[in-house]
Formats: sequence, structure tokens, C-alpha cells
Amino acid sequence: MSKALTAGTPWRVILLFALPLLVGNVVQQLYQVADAWVVGRELGVDALAAVGSTGALTFLLLGFAWGMTSGFAIPTAQAFGAGDAAAVRRSVGAGVVLTGAATVVVMIIGASLSRPLLTLMQTPAELLDDATTFAVISFLGGFATMYFNYLAAIIRALGDSRTPLVFLSIACVLNIGLVYVFVALLDGGVAGAALATVAAQTFSVALCLDHVRRRIPALHIRRADLRASRADLLEHLRIGLPMGFNASIIAIGALAVQVRLNTMGADAVAAWTTAARVDGLAVAFLASIGLAVSTFAAQNYGAGLPDRIRQGVREGTLMSIGVSIVLAGILITAGAPIIRSFVGDGEEQVVALAHQFLVINGAFYWALGVLFTLRGALQGMGRTLVPTATGVIELVMRVAAAIALGGMFGFAGVAWGNPLAWFGSVALLVPAWFALLRALRGDELPPSRPIYAPDADTRCDEPVSA
Repeated sequence: MSKALTAGTPWRVILLFALPLLVGNVVQQLYQVADAWVVGRELGVDALAAVGSTGALTFLLLGFAWGMTSGFAIPTAQAFGAGDAAAVRRSVGAGVVLTGAATVVVMIIGASLSRPLLTLMQTPAELLDDATTFAVISFLGGFATMYFNYLAAIIRALGDSRTPLVFLSIACVLNIGLVYVFVALLDGGVAGAALATVAAQTFSVALCLDHVRRRIPALHIRRADLRASRADLLEHLRIGLPMGFNASIIAIGALAVQVRLNTMGADAVAAWTTAARVDGLAVAFLASIGLAVSTFAAQNYGAGLPDRIRQGVREGTLMSIGVSIVLAGILITAGAPIIRSFVGDGEEQVVALAHQFLVINGAFYWALGVLFTLRGALQGMGRTLVPTATGVIELVMRVAAAIALGGMFGFAGVAWGNPLAWFGSVALLVPAWFALLRALRGDELPPSRPIYAPDADTRCDEPVSA
């Protein structure tokens, strides 16, 4: 059910909104974990490395689409906070059109360039065929990923973080079952693993559409809403493109890391692949708090409540730091047995390298928590310049670590790229946030209020809800 985040104690509102996101992000990571566990156990380390070697490439395009569609939902959240029902529909119409256009581009570019790009990345010859197969199927099924991300984003924009969790959980259970059937029972290889994920995500899209049709009339768009105006499209692109670009330039850094890992051999690729799956589960907790803060800031920005934004971001940051300390303790102390459960016995080199990755990253999760919270707040308020600049910083840091530190210290040097990227981003985000805080100290919000300011014809006495 839709819910305004403009009332109630900020930390409690953020926490209650974030809890389903915490679980949902973990569940989404299970898509990747299921692939890794079944592929590693049934097909061996080389097949696991082949799947892992596609991660940076698929994230380059699909990550761009994910960031962009998340950005398209921010004007929706601002309109909801302002109580402007007509603007909510216009925002959804613009988002649907833009997401469809982006889907076609990603599918064509990704599927046609997978093998050349994997070759350019120096993917080991013994992994190239399987890696290409997995990447092509993932890109051709990208429509499901993109539209689920967008539908989940606009449902959350109205304050409902539980429903996307339910649908994601159902799809995850389906995905795990399909991966086992396609890979273990039908001997479908890595193609079976990719097809299982596409099928599960397509089912999640169907669930979202049915829920919107039956339960959320506020998101029922009309034909006229699909004829989005130039101003509506530009406003969505103004926020969505930088967020997509931010994800892509981070992915370029991941590509540089993947190239360096490919030169270190299959064990290094397998170790990074497995560690990244485990790390992704931990990072999901911090990312979900950042996403909750972003939606909180967007709704309260639309409602014109600067003091509430300031308090919510402060309390959200403290929550992120606390969660990061707990996560670090778990991965540093129990990382090795967790990794071993993925790759089985006899792969001690892979286990040792992967655990090293988890120790280096886990010790600095607190910086990542601050990064997610502050960046989410700025994006929720429509500030895209600094968050985009942080993506550039992350790119520079990861590439430098892959080239310089990787050359000097090997696998550990490459792993240090993540903490260095987080520190560089936080160094820019903290002063930017305090500068915005000074602007928020007055009674009025700073200039560049959202395009969806309510007017006499569309203002609702109560926020739109299902």
C-alpha cells in the first residue's frame, strides 16, 4: 500500500521503509548467488569463472539502465510528496516511454558486442565461449531486468517498499529452482543459468503489472500520459541520465579490474567472482538504506520540508555506519567458510584470495555506508552533479588500483580499489552535503524545486494512495 514518508519520526520511517529493501536487495543478490553456487558445484570452477567474467560487462549496460530507471522514479516521488496526482501519472508515462527506448538500445548493443568486448577484456580463451553465451542471453533478456527495476522503483516512490520485496522473493525462489532444473537436470550449461534468471525476472514483471492494475490506481496512466511533453522527458532525463552514467562509469572501473584479473588466471577470476557474490549480499544492506534515504528526501523535498530532510539524512547515516560495523565483523571472521561453501573442497587458493578480498572491503564498509546515504539524499533532491562526479572518482580509483597496485601487489592490490574509491567519493560528498545543509537552514528550500510543483487544479488534499 502506498504511504507518504512526510510524517512520523524520520529514523523510524526510514528504517521501516528500508527493512523490506534490505531483504529485497539480499534476495536480488541471491539471483547471482544461485547461479554461482549451482554453476560452481555442477559445472566446475572454469564455468563459474566464465559467468563471473561477464559481470563487469553486463553491469556496464544493465547497470546504466538500472541507475537511469531509478532516476526516472524520483520525479514520481516528488510529485507524490507534493500531493499532485496528475503529475504522478505524467511522470509514470514519461518513465515508461524512456525505459522502453533504453531497453531496445541495451538489448541490441549488448547482444551484438558481447564477444568482441569480452575478447578486448582479455577473457581467458578457455572461458570465452561460455562467457559469451551467458552475456548474450543476459542482454537479450534485459527487458525483464529493466522493466522490473522501473516498476519496483515507481511502486517504492509511492512509499511501498514491501510489495517489490514480495515479488522479488517469489522470483528468486523460482530462479533458484529453474537454475537447478536447467543446469543440473537438463544439462543446459551456463546458457541454462542465464535463461533461468531471465525467466524468473520476466515473471516478476508480470506480478508488478498485475499489482499496479489491481491495487494502485494512482499509477494507472492514460493514453495522453504516454504522449509525454518535452519538458517532462527532459526533467526525467536530467535526473535519470546522470544516475545511469554514474552506474556505467563505476562499471568501467569494474571492467578495468576484470581485465587485470583475467591476466592473473582462472583462480583469481573465480576468487573475485565468488567474493563479489558474498560482498554483494553485505553491500545490499547499505545500499538499501541509501535508497530509503533517497525516497525519503524526494518525498519531503516535494512537500517542502527541509528540516525533516536534514534530520532524516543524519539519522540514516548513523544507521548505515552501525550496520557496516556488524557486517564487517561477520565477513572478516567467517568469510573463509562462506567462500568454501561455494567452491567446494580442494580450491584453497581460490578460498584464500576471496577471503582476502572480503577482509579488505569489510574493514571499510563504514565509508561505503556514508557514501550511499549522502549520495542518495542528493539524488532524491534532484542534485545530480556531485553524485555523478563521485562516479568519476570511483572510476579513477579503481582503474589506478587495477593498473598500479595490481601490478605491484597482485590480487590484493586490485581489491584495494574499492576502499580507495569509497574514500574518494566520501571526500567529495561530505562537503557537498554540508554546503546544501547551509542552504537548508532557512525556511525555504534552495532554488531548482522539482518540475512537479502542485497547482490548484491538481493538488490533492491528501497524498495520492492506492
